[in-house]
Amino acid sequence: MRLTKLGHACVQITRDDRTLLIDPGSFSGAADALATCDAVLITHEHFDHFDADGLRAALAARPGLRVWTSRVVAESLADLGGRVQQVGHGDAVTVAGFSVHVYGQEHEILHPDVPPIPNVGFLVDGEVFHPGDALTVPVERVPTLCLPGNAPWMKIPELYSYARAVRPDRAFVVHDGLLNDIGLSVMEKHVSAAGEELGADFRRLAPGESVDLAAA
Repeated sequence: MRLTKLGHACVQITRDDRTLLIDPGSFSGAADALATCDAVLITHEHFDHFDADGLRAALAARPGLRVWTSRVVAESLADLGGRVQQVGHGDAVTVAGFSVHVYGQEHEILHPDVPPIPNVGFLVDGEVFHPGDALTVPVERVPTLCLPGNAPWMKIPELYSYARAVRPDRAFVVHDGLLNDIGLSVMEKHVSAAGEELGADFRRLAPGESVDLAAA
């Protein structure tokens, strides 16, 4: 299995001749990946995870493309019928030949007076977990975690706590598109320190960088 980090929160997962794309939002630069992937997974409706116009364009150009996503996103794409499947916590589905288990229900709190929106995380082939904008801990072991590195809803102590709760074998940073070079350097130091605590490989992949998980 190969994991490729695209922009911000978007990752591409490839096994054999099949490819999944997770959270191709407005910061992801995922147009080329949308033109070739077999299916798309979207954790929630925020624009940095769900680029409605870009996704609709890809779906119009590729009649075989399918989407699995949270309730609100599925409702916004309801005109596409069976090409868009709503999933929720506890679901287990097969997507383009990948086994996908769904964990999580709500986005982390952004405003103290506003109820959280739906957010689902995806564990792909029992290997890679992408939590979206939530610090969800699956009941299954997570070998590879897509670890949120920075967000308006997250503090550095929560990064350490989340890493300790999941205890993955390795973690690669997502959700880092809001940081400048200074912020990235600070975040990377904490990510490395969190990995050192667990004796695991924690790091940030640059946009476009790939890692072979069999050799990670």
